[in-house]
Amino acid sequence: MFEFFTDRARHAVVLSQDEAIALGHDFIGTEHLLLGLLGTDRSTAGGVLHEQGIELTRAREETVRILKAAGIVATGGQPAKDALSSIGIDVEEIQRQANANFGPGAFQYPRPAYTPDAKKALECTLSEARALGQEKFGTEHILLGMLAAGEGRGLEVLAALRVDPDGLREAVLSRVARDAS
Repeated sequence: MFEFFTDRARHAVVLSQDEAIALGHDFIGTEHLLLGLLGTDRSTAGGVLHEQGIELTRAREETVRILKAAGIVATGGQPAKDALSSIGIDVEEIQRQANANFGPGAFQYPRPAYTPDAKKALECTLSEARALGQEKFGTEHILLGMLAAGEGRGLEVLAALRVDPDGLREAVLSRVARDAS
């Protein structure tokens, strides 16, 4: 599926993975997708989000607050590392070797998995792109997909930031129409 994404959309997805890892989460939710989109400020979705007054730092703070309130703690993948350690695999030594041989950050373990809500949002990305007659999926389609999915903590972050999902959708569609003309 990711082969149909534009370079900026792929970059946003990579940034969402990076955000999840940096926050110590072993999953990628719609909240991380939102953070990834905010990190691509030269993209359609990033531009619209910034125009709506949404800043990456504030969205990150709300993400952490919402997850803590839901009882979700940042484990940094420690349970998986502990399981491997119990059978004699030293993940930290692998990390050191990878950093030495391939550069810092070359090895990330565990790689976060997408939550069902994030998967649904990414599936809706396809529908949104097709509805707009697009063959490639851009950041605007990821944001529209997230909004169309109608669930996930990314929408909770937007609500905490007092962003109306319908108004945001209209702003994205308006930008897409303006850019197409």
